[in-house]
Amino acid sequence: MGAYEAVIGLEVHVQLATESKLFCSCPNKFGASPNTNVCEVCTGMPGALPTPNRRAIQYAATVGLAVNCAINRSSRFARKNYFYPDLPAGYQISQFELPICEHGWLDVDAGEGARRIGITRIHMENDAGKNIHAPAENASYVDLNRAGTPLVEIVSEPDMRSAAEAVAYLKALHGIVTYLGVSDGNMEEGSFRCDANVSIRPVGEARLGPRTELKNLNSFRNVQRAIEYEISRQEDILEDGGTVVQETRLYDAVKNVTLAMRGKEEAQDYRYFPDPDLLPVVIAPEELAAWKAALPELPRERARRFMEMTGLPAAEVEVLVQTRGLADFFEESCAGAEPRKVAALILGPLLRECNARGVAPSPDMCPDVWKMTPRALGALARVIDEGLISAKIAADIFGDLFTSGVMPEDYVKEKGLAQISDSGALEAAVDGVIAANPAEAEAYRGGKTKLMSFFVGQVMRATKGKANPALVNQLLARKLA
Repeated sequence: MGAYEAVIGLEVHVQLATESKLFCSCPNKFGASPNTNVCEVCTGMPGALPTPNRRAIQYAATVGLAVNCAINRSSRFARKNYFYPDLPAGYQISQFELPICEHGWLDVDAGEGARRIGITRIHMENDAGKNIHAPAENASYVDLNRAGTPLVEIVSEPDMRSAAEAVAYLKALHGIVTYLGVSDGNMEEGSFRCDANVSIRPVGEARLGPRTELKNLNSFRNVQRAIEYEISRQEDILEDGGTVVQETRLYDAVKNVTLAMRGKEEAQDYRYFPDPDLLPVVIAPEELAAWKAALPELPRERARRFMEMTGLPAAEVEVLVQTRGLADFFEESCAGAEPRKVAALILGPLLRECNARGVAPSPDMCPDVWKMTPRALGALARVIDEGLISAKIAADIFGDLFTSGVMPEDYVKEKGLAQISDSGALEAAVDGVIAANPAEAEAYRGGKTKLMSFFVGQVMRATKGKANPALVNQLLARKLA
């Protein structure tokens, strides 16, 4: 970017996975028929009184604890006033001066070493409904099922300096909220989305430049592309002698451009004031202590431990901890098996099966397809290690094991796939291959040792893949010498 540096802050909205909405008992579920999960409270009927969801408060505080925030023992709901078709009350119940969490941080690594990103605040609020535009009908509809869904908004400091850092921060947050179990983190359904505040300034300048807000980015790829485009757009404006306008912009993923949506609001535009229908939220010390004690091992700490277990590089371990379900599966599979070899099966054939079948890399999210148990994967690692089958045969049969849940030893016996490790039985196959390829044998003896892989392949073909590769190499080396 030359003479300019980017200054980026993210506002991340996380829908909480409570059974009911934030201020009423309506089901908090995605995918129901339009306007069926609604009541007087979440549709903003006059006189309807909100009642806070205690579990949502617990979830919000738990997120704050996980990202090193101070938890305010007393916080307050406020009314944030704005008018939009999907906001039936004409205001959103949020938090302003007294949020539930403040002053946290999160360490991230975008490939250039660890960076600490400050977190200004985490506050609770209820989500708006959803506008559905039907151009073919020249009409718009409003679905209020989402209205009242509990959210936390995680507001970062403007500490990020590149799109890659923003994505690394966002992925770290996503891992934390899903590990905690407070959200499913589904970006396509809007459970995890973010707004990005982007500005640029001359390198060495302390004062911040005018910022634009990029609204409702709902994939890691779109976050990266939108921020990169916006940085380039602002740089072009300044290079041409223009001024960047502070505004809210939308990202068009098809055209890879950002487009002006409206002027950027400030806090005073929302006319915040304490909600008169809601008392302050007070958290007892013993409640907070219990929530803190219940925190699980989070992705960053788990990755560090897995690196010690396996000796694998950080990039591969990051894949193992990408979902809590996959990390649990890996750890349970290591009982009685070599962790590094279990990891190889997960990073290779298991993830290939997930990609080929279009399922998430987490057994709890696709139980109808993913039938393999941790015990079965650990057993597969052991039978390969013991020489019962080769790694190639294991890869060939992995799909059947993945979807059937059959134990590997039983499958191998039933199909007659046990590896041939008897030197007497293999010697005849080796002799036959050498006799059938005299020219190659002579060339090998003449110094073309790369032909060893040719002979190994021929023996494996002759034994239908059942030969023990290590023993085949030993026999060929002796007989070709």
